[in-house]
Amino acid sequence: MNKISLYWCFLFLPLILNFSEATDEKVGNIYELKKGNFSVKLTNYGATVLSVVLPDKNGKLDDVVLGFESLKDYTNDSVYFGATVGRVANRIGRAEFTLNGNHYKLVPNDHGKNTLHGGSKGFSDVLWTVKRHIVDSHITFTYDSRDGEEGFPGDLSVSVTYMFIEPHALAIKMEAKALTKATPVNLAHHTYWNLRGHASGDILSHKIHIFGSNITPVNDELIPTGDIAPVKGTPYDFLEPREIGSRINELPDGYDINYVLDPSSPEHLRKAAVLHDSVSGRKLELWTNQPGVQFYTSNMLDDVKGKGGFVYKKHAAVCLETQGFPDSVNHPNFPSQIVNPGDTYLHAMVYRFTAN
Repeated sequence: MNKISLYWCFLFLPLILNFSEATDEKVGNIYELKKGNFSVKLTNYGATVLSVVLPDKNGKLDDVVLGFESLKDYTNDSVYFGATVGRVANRIGRAEFTLNGNHYKLVPNDHGKNTLHGGSKGFSDVLWTVKRHIVDSHITFTYDSRDGEEGFPGDLSVSVTYMFIEPHALAIKMEAKALTKATPVNLAHHTYWNLRGHASGDILSHKIHIFGSNITPVNDELIPTGDIAPVKGTPYDFLEPREIGSRINELPDGYDINYVLDPSSPEHLRKAAVLHDSVSGRKLELWTNQPGVQFYTSNMLDDVKGKGGFVYKKHAAVCLETQGFPDSVNHPNFPSQIVNPGDTYLHAMVYRFTAN
């Protein structure tokens, strides 16, 4: 598959949202998608991915995403393991923006003055409703975000669908409809990937190829400056595959930057990245309809106790978060994230796995 048609992600099926499953009112429930030797476990707390189990080149099954041992641990999560983040993912500088002549102050939860991943109680920290679940096919979560939630304007109706579209491909479709006011929307998926297995150590020997010739540079609080800068010849240059750790020591902590993805034909998703681990043979290809991808090497993990009691350390995983550009609401030169009443935001991504 050289290209992935928008058809498969925008119209993967005409979902009939006709029932709700019972939910633990505090921590949510666990749901599974399973087809053959490929399985994904999720929870409606944060519409979160708990595990992704798939074979390596020898057929050995491993869980390739980081996470906690129990659902209760996710209610105190500060690293966003596997979560759906929003209403606006990534950072908004000074926790404020102006839209249609109105000035909005948001909840600051980063450096004491910026907003990160939607605020102190973003979409990763709420219970979603399960509207449809077919074990060998898909699951859809929905959430109704109210006007003023974390400071954002307008009521917003949100859905996230996880769906198998190939034997080893997972599609995610995120939709949000503005109901009453114009509002920024930038949803993202925050799974931490380690293709050798979640308990295998660091990912510095993984090779990555990122299809972005430019980045949006940031200040020391990781807020974009508004510039767009080429990566060629810098430590951010992954225009050809190379090991993540090959130049990471040239950066203060590691990678945590938005790449401006190279354009593709409008009828197809654009290829964002390819991640490969030579030991397991597993390869992840990521495709999206969004203009950016955040490449994050889990720099802030600091002895986090995870599944099976394994302790996750710095650089234990990679996050590849397809998205609009960070702080877009404060940079008119960045692609707009504003959704007007009656309009629908659509974010599609496909994770395709192989092993050889």
